[in-house]
Amino acid sequence: MMKKLIALALCLVTVLAVCSGIAAEDDRLAKIKEAGVITVCSEPYFPPMEFIDPLKTGDDQFVGVDLELAKYIADRIGVRLAYVPLEFSAVLTGIAEGKYDLAISALAWSKTRAESMNLSIGYYTSDNNDDYGFFCRVEDQDQYNSPEDLRNAVVVTQSGSVQEGYYDEFVKECKEFKRTSSMTDAYLAVAEGKADVCVCSISAARLWAEANGNTTTVTDYRFPFDDTKGGTRVAACPDGTDSLMEIVNQCIQELTEQNKFMEWNEQYQEYAKSLGLSF
Repeated sequence: MMKKLIALALCLVTVLAVCSGIAAEDDRLAKIKEAGVITVCSEPYFPPMEFIDPLKTGDDQFVGVDLELAKYIADRIGVRLAYVPLEFSAVLTGIAEGKYDLAISALAWSKTRAESMNLSIGYYTSDNNDDYGFFCRVEDQDQYNSPEDLRNAVVVTQSGSVQEGYYDEFVKECKEFKRTSSMTDAYLAVAEGKADVCVCSISAARLWAEANGNTTTVTDYRFPFDDTKGGTRVAACPDGTDSLMEIVNQCIQELTEQNKFMEWNEQYQEYAKSLGLSF
């Protein structure tokens, strides 16, 4: 009988050890600590959140609010930051598939993302509550004051973006709808006459217009917005990242209390303006 009890106890110990190993293997935070590095991806073409300083080289050329957040998270965990610049569509698919540890790329909340990713709490909401609307050439700004005004317009926005979601939900009809790989390309399409209106983040589009001229944001229309879904988010793959996201949320709360996001936003807006956004 004693031998059977000992054998049973050994089996239980083995099972617990195996289960513990599986849990550790599935814990993204444990893997990050073991490797000593956290991989963070984003699309570096969305100032002031992330952009490229052409006067610098290597990792130093990537700057912005989101890079500051990424560094803060890496420091908190005690690991090296490995930044991975990607096209926006690759950011979304890469993080959903678990290729990278975090995506910090001015990601707004959307139902689709909430279903396919582990999203953090919101960490930056524009202080002027601009949200999303229209961007067009200066001479056309009085023509587009509602989604209905876009019936005869060529409309553009970034593929896979929250802006595309707003287009799908609220713009029922337009002359033609175009998708680009980046918001910069969408702005340029409007500026160069290849499109009439860009569905955009107003604060980011205004910054681009101020730096480049001939374009503007429409003042009289904003898409309906749910305040509970506000703020940009950090994303991780949906499996095994709860402990990692717990630390991310702690970092976001600390930085919000310190007013760091507003401070960084002002800092990097001026930084981007000094570069003329020529990247």
